[in-house]
Amino acid sequence: MSSFRKALKSRQRNHHERSQPGFRKHLGLLEKKKDYKLRADDYHKKQNTLAALRKKALDKNPDEFYYNMINSQLQDGVHVAKKANEELEVTEEQKKIMRTQDIKYVEMKRVAEAKKIERLKGELHLLEADSKQKNKHTFFVDSKTEVQSFELANHLNTAPELVGRVFNRPTLKTLETKSIQGAVEPRTMKKLAKQRNHQYKILSQRIDREKKMFVITQKIQTRKDLQDRNKKVKVQKETPNAAAIYKFETKRKR
Repeated sequence: MSSFRKALKSRQRNHHERSQPGFRKHLGLLEKKKDYKLRADDYHKKQNTLAALRKKALDKNPDEFYYNMINSQLQDGVHVAKKANEELEVTEEQKKIMRTQDIKYVEMKRVAEAKKIERLKGELHLLEADSKQKNKHTFFVDSKTEVQSFELANHLNTAPELVGRVFNRPTLKTLETKSIQGAVEPRTMKKLAKQRNHQYKILSQRIDREKKMFVITQKIQTRKDLQDRNKKVKVQKETPNAAAIYKFETKRKR
């Protein structure tokens, strides 16, 4: 029976859908039923949505209030949540690191940076650092006449050119008996001074980086602590250089 049906279909005439008549070709392609069905479904879907919105607006309670009504704003026709004041106190660099890195990783980097700082401090000794507190050396004499005739070079028993130094200030006897070791040419000394200043600059950058890492660690830890369900009160707001301070309710652990 199935073979007879297939043989019968093979002799059937192929039916073609009617195309747009020639005098109506300027109107475009002729709409078929499947095209009309898609268009009709889309139309009814939009009408049902509008009817549901009208019903929702009619049934709305005029005294209804949500905090999202005041915590959101329109941007290009889209509701966007307003940023909290606390988020404005976090720099973009801190946000990027806090999103991608864990507190253990940041702490590990901070400790490594602190070790490099200590190593640099040991090499440079901070002898000519601008931030270091200047030492005072007070000399006592017996009379005002000695004050007027006081000469620092003679008192320290060194050359007048070396009086301004706070380190490596040999006496006259040492200069006479021993030979000078190290760079003595002005060009070489200028080069060494430039290298020393460069090292101080690197040290300053590393100290700033270590401070930033410490602040980021504190902020990540504060956000983790806020996930606790204990009651808390904010004592101090968050700033770019410090994490927010919260006071938690004391709870006895069982």
